[in-house]
This record gives sequence, structure tokens and C-alpha cells, in this order.
Amino acid sequence: MNLTEIRRLVKLVEASNIEELEIKEEGLEVRITKGRGTQAFPTGTGQSFQVMAPVLPGPPAAVPAAQPEAPVHEARVEPVPGGDSDNIVEICSPMVGTFYKAPAPDANPYVQVGDEIHPGKVLCIVEAMKLMNEIEAELSGKIIKILVENAQPVEYNQPLFLVEKS
Repeated sequence: MNLTEIRRLVKLVEASNIEELEIKEEGLEVRITKGRGTQAFPTGTGQSFQVMAPVLPGPPAAVPAAQPEAPVHEARVEPVPGGDSDNIVEICSPMVGTFYKAPAPDANPYVQVGDEIHPGKVLCIVEAMKLMNEIEAELSGKIIKILVENAQPVEYNQPLFLVEKS
């Protein structure tokens, strides 16, 4: 976990009704408490935050490369159960969240029925915990059906698209 991720968590706590957030990850513990303690990050709202992370022995961790604003996830690809052709697959949601066809309400959708896709092409967004996660294709093919409506809640591994592989 790097400083950018911690700042993002502080903003999440600030914008919500959460009083305290504690995360334990690979031997690192981060606790963000709203309303008590000292201010670790200036917020401009008059609220104070306390962020505690113990210093762990060992070599310093490598700082990962800068990440894109929206997390990117590859969609799961499953054969269509009982399908007539091995060439048709489902692209499934990699997480629970809300499905969005476009990056903004007034923007064009990422893909439409009939569009050709390729690995790395953004297909949609699944919002989870106020984070917009871009879902990317893992295969080349043609969108033959979009299985969910815009702004519809989706479950983990729920089919989102039917694709004819090329």
C-alpha cells in the first residue's frame, strides 16, 4: 500500500459516515479514524484524521508504478452453458457492483451490439465502493448481446456480455 492509496482511503472516510477504517494487508496495518487524534492529511473540512501504520523490520518495499485513475480489471470469460457453439462465450463481472455502459451519463457507451473487441478494450465500468473499475476484454470477438441494463446492480461472476470469438 502506497501513499496515494492511503490518501484515497482518507478521502473515502471523509466523504462517508464511516468513523473508523482499519485495513490489514501483507503485514501492514493502516487505521484511519475520523474525529479524533491528529490531522495526518489536510482536508480543509475541519475534521481530523489519525493514520497509524507500524514500522516493520526488513528491507524497504518497492514503490509500485503509478496506477491509472480507474482500477482496471479483466472480465471473466465463460463458455455459454448449453450453448450450440463453442464460439460464443459470456463475459462475466469480476466483482459485485453497479454496471455502467459509459464513462459518464452523457457519454457514448464503451461498446454496443455488433462492435468488435480485442484484449485490453474497455467494455464497461463496475462501480464498487465508490470506485469506478474499468472492465477490459480478455479476448477478440464481436459483441452479440449486452445482458444487463445501465446502472443495474451486478453480482460477482454474473454474465454481462455474449461475445462471438474471432
